[in-house]
Order: sequence, then C-alpha cells, then structure tokens
Amino acid sequence: MKIIDIKVIVCSPGRNFVTVKIMTDQGLYGVGDATLNGRELSVVAYLEEHIIPCLIGRDARQIEDIWQYLYRGAYWRRGPVTMCAISGIDTALWDIKAKAAGMPLYELFGGASRDRVLCYTHAQGTDIAECVEAVGAKLDQGFKAIRCQTGIPSLPNVYGTGKYAVTTNAADDAMPREEVWSTPKYLNYVPKLFDSVRATYGEDVHLLHDTHHRLTPIEAARLGKSLEPYNLFWLEDTVAAELQEGFRLIRKHTTTPLAVGEVFNTIWDARLLIEEQLIDYIRMTVVHAGGITPMRRVMDFASVYSVRTGCHGAMDMSPICLGANLHLDLWAPNFGIQEFSGYLPEILEVFPSAWTLEDGMLHPGNAHGHGVDINEELATKYPYQRAYLPVNRLEDGTLWHW
Repeated sequence: MKIIDIKVIVCSPGRNFVTVKIMTDQGLYGVGDATLNGRELSVVAYLEEHIIPCLIGRDARQIEDIWQYLYRGAYWRRGPVTMCAISGIDTALWDIKAKAAGMPLYELFGGASRDRVLCYTHAQGTDIAECVEAVGAKLDQGFKAIRCQTGIPSLPNVYGTGKYAVTTNAADDAMPREEVWSTPKYLNYVPKLFDSVRATYGEDVHLLHDTHHRLTPIEAARLGKSLEPYNLFWLEDTVAAELQEGFRLIRKHTTTPLAVGEVFNTIWDARLLIEEQLIDYIRMTVVHAGGITPMRRVMDFASVYSVRTGCHGAMDMSPICLGANLHLDLWAPNFGIQEFSGYLPEILEVFPSAWTLEDGMLHPGNAHGHGVDINEELATKYPYQRAYLPVNRLEDGTLWHW
C-alpha cells in the first residue's frame, strides 16, 4: 500500500489547526493532527520541506519503521515542532491501518478495557462565587469531574478565568498578551475556592485544579498540603517540569495526587517522574508526543509504576487528536481520565467525528479508523490567523511561566 500523496491542511474555524492527510494507491486515506498552538506554521514547514518528500512511495503499512525513520533519522531529535509533525504522519497512518483492517482503532490495540471513558471539563470564574456557580452548571450537564479555576483578587483576569477562560484566534491574540501573576496571593486564595465548592456540592464530584507551571517545588508542596482536606482528583502542572527531580520535594510534603506532562514531547521527559512514582497521572497527548506509536509505549511504561493516564485535551488540539486519544483511553488498562474542554460548533463542522459525549463520559465510536475526518471544502472558508498564547509577568515585571 504505497503513499502517493500527503496534504497539509491549515484552517482556523475559531482556532488554528494543522491537519495531515495521507493518500494511498489503494484508495484509502488517513488524517492526523499536527497542531502546535502559536507555532503552527513551523510544523507546516517541517512537514512540507523535510518529511513529505521522504515518504512518497513508502509502504503505508510500515508504521513502526516510518516512525523510527522520522525520529532517529533526523539526528536532531525531539522538540515540539518535530514531534507534532511526526504525530500528524503517525496518526494518519494508524487511521489507514484500521480502515484497511475494517475495524475501529482500539481493536487493533487489543480491544477495549472499559465500556466508556471518564472525562473532566472546565469551570471557571473571575472570583470564587462565579466559579462555584459554573461548577453547578457543569454538574447539571452530567459531568462527574470538573477542573476549577478562579481569578485572584486585585489581579487582572489570567488564563482559565473570566474573559480569558478560553483562548481564541481573536484580534487580541494577534500578538502575545501579557498577564500578571502573584504566587503569594494565589496560594492564599485557591484553598478557599475548594472549601466553597466542597461545601456547596459535597464529596461525590471529582475536583481538579491546574497551576500552569507557575510555582517552585516548595510552593507546590505547600499548595498540595493545603488542598488535602478537599480530596482533589489531581493537582496539575504545579511547576515547570524541566527539572524532574523537583517533584521529589513536592512528593515529600503532600499526598494530593499530582499530574503533569501536557508539554512533554517524548517518554524521556517523564522517565524519572514515572520510575520514581513522583506523579500519579501522565498528561502526555498524541499530537505533542509524536503520535499513537510512542503514546502506547508511554502508557505501558507508566502502567508498570502504577501511574495512570490523563491525556491533555484542550481545544487547541483538533477533534482528530481527541479521537486518537479516546481509542487509547478505551484500550489502556491504566487509564485515568480524559480532559474535554469542548469545541466550538464551527470546529465540529470542519472535523466530523464518530466520538460521542453522554453523561460526562466519552466513547470513540466504532467507525473504521479513528473515526474523525476533515471537510476540506469547508476548511477553506476558515483561513489561518496568526495567534499567540499569552506570556506571564510577576507584579514587579519579571517574566514568569505562563
């Protein structure tokens, strides 16, 4: 089954997405997500100039060999641009493989380990009262697990709260927006949020929280300890994780479950964290980790150390990525939870999907392949818009982690 053509489709139906479409001489095609939010065109160039010319004429069935060729053969390995580009190819090839086999993708992995996939969604507010109200609205929609984020008094709205609860390709993202942060104010305020949520809704709802890499290890340890009475499902991305050893300090001081990994590109970014059981959930996701091929290895490796999966699932990954994640989620014996922030209606029109959401649970569907496609004609109506993620500064002007 020879690869005869590969397209790279860039569109912006409310968000920028990079999609790879691989065509074969047997009439089958597959699609993969290669989106890198804020650096989309870098991935496009990598695909068009460096990957696609090397793949025309190759056997689309040889997924493992092609993955190794693109990863080992480049010499300059890893990094978000490289791994997103490889992911687009790898996911499209798995889509073709499952279509050729006449089965949904999860069956190729060995079949389902569960009937459906628990997911969590987001509730946020400019203050505690607004966030508590938002949690109630999500519970009314049937969600059983909710990530809670609140604005901080005397600070402007930041990521995950108020006006900026969802980043978009709007005009104010055409250049990086600068946000303001104060760790002391945050550490004093956030426990009050979870005290209020638990007092209002009780113990049955799973609660999660994202710190977005903004703390030092000892600050993260303090936060984890202060949140222990509220029995969080997890505390996410407490510190910038380049220094994996920093989690040793956090682990010594708190029993709050820890999750990290949405910005990781390879298993090497998580090796020590998993081996030393310094985290409870690995947040790596198909598009940023280099595709389905390496994600299966990450999940298997994590299972040896009782670390569960919690794939990143924000809107800046297309429904193709979510579909691929869900097939892995349904299969993985050590599945934990799947993030689901939802999609704009325009996005779902461009990317028709077999996956479904019901009563806070997802299922990838039983279409052949991973079950997500792209409407190329409709995609042309949404041209690329340059858009950046924000940057962050402390109150004294110091550039900080966003």
